[in-house]
Amino acid sequence: MPNEHLSDAKRAKFDEFYTQYHDIEKEVTAYTDYDQNVFRDKTILLPCDDPEWSNFTKYFAQNFKRLGLKKLISTSYAVESKTYQSAYQPTLFEIREPQFDAYKTRVNGKIFILERDRTANGRTDVEDLEWRYLAGDGDFRSAEIKKLRDAADVIVTNPPFSLFREFLAWIMEANKKFLIIGGMNAITYKEVFPLIKNDQMWLGNGFHAGNAFFSTPYTKEYAEGVYNPETGLVKFRNVCWFTNLDHGRRHQPLQLMSMADNLKFSKHKEIKGKKEYDRFDNYDAIEVPYTDSIPSDYDGIMGVPVSFLEKYSPDQFEILGVTQRNDDPYKIKRYSTKEYPNANDLNARGVKFVDGKPKAVYARILIRHR
Repeated sequence: MPNEHLSDAKRAKFDEFYTQYHDIEKEVTAYTDYDQNVFRDKTILLPCDDPEWSNFTKYFAQNFKRLGLKKLISTSYAVESKTYQSAYQPTLFEIREPQFDAYKTRVNGKIFILERDRTANGRTDVEDLEWRYLAGDGDFRSAEIKKLRDAADVIVTNPPFSLFREFLAWIMEANKKFLIIGGMNAITYKEVFPLIKNDQMWLGNGFHAGNAFFSTPYTKEYAEGVYNPETGLVKFRNVCWFTNLDHGRRHQPLQLMSMADNLKFSKHKEIKGKKEYDRFDNYDAIEVPYTDSIPSDYDGIMGVPVSFLEKYSPDQFEILGVTQRNDDPYKIKRYSTKEYPNANDLNARGVKFVDGKPKAVYARILIRHR
């Protein structure tokens, strides 16, 4: 399954997943449609981004004037810091420039800057990128890249999956606007969820139909059905955009049925025909296993799927917590290992009793209506 492969990628540090141009274009358009000046006169930093492989630099360079950018900065890792280094061959993009140095290419990262019409052809685009070698290897944690971060207005990239938590903390440390890609499971991380709960971060517009397709040098690592040899792309279903830039879908309320109508007409067998919604045994909340089954007239706490955040409007709902913590303040009951051998697992999730036995369910976001 895709989420298993994402975990494998984290463990193996196979972090070379490249975002498609049209996915970047679709996502950025959601923000410019909401606010056409969102990027105007801004300096955008694309760390972990190499124009020779990535589409982020290409997109923002090609749309430099339309977006009204002040400056575009892109940094890349040194070849010897990359997992695909053994297959690396210098590109014409590098070799044709007088500053090309075969040794530095392997041990130094690069910085690409766009801020003027270098070619004097009346356009400011990808052909006007100027580049040089960094002093270090391009690691975002280095003082060299931190200095670029501090000078930027917006940070945009697809960071290494295995370093998502650290990369997000790196952004928040500098209090920057950002648009980044990460795994949906990151929502429940203790370093991440408080940001979502406090409306310091939210999900972006999203990938089409919830499916993200990336190119990668590691095509052989993926099974049929995940990797498509015809397109050369790997499919993930649990990847999303994280941001603190506003977009219109974030303020569109969900159209919901009443609890009575859900119990009578729901298309989900877990809801339709029941007398009432299931309740958690260890939370004072009902379980709502599908976002479209949230009752419009229930005033109490509801446990909803993590994917609810793709439709979450802060004008309509309040986020209270997540059933993913042993110290969750909304937990009303804890299980003893004397009574239940799997008490530690139960205490880490919301619990329902099924056929007289406690069953931990998937992580749920605790919400209530505004």
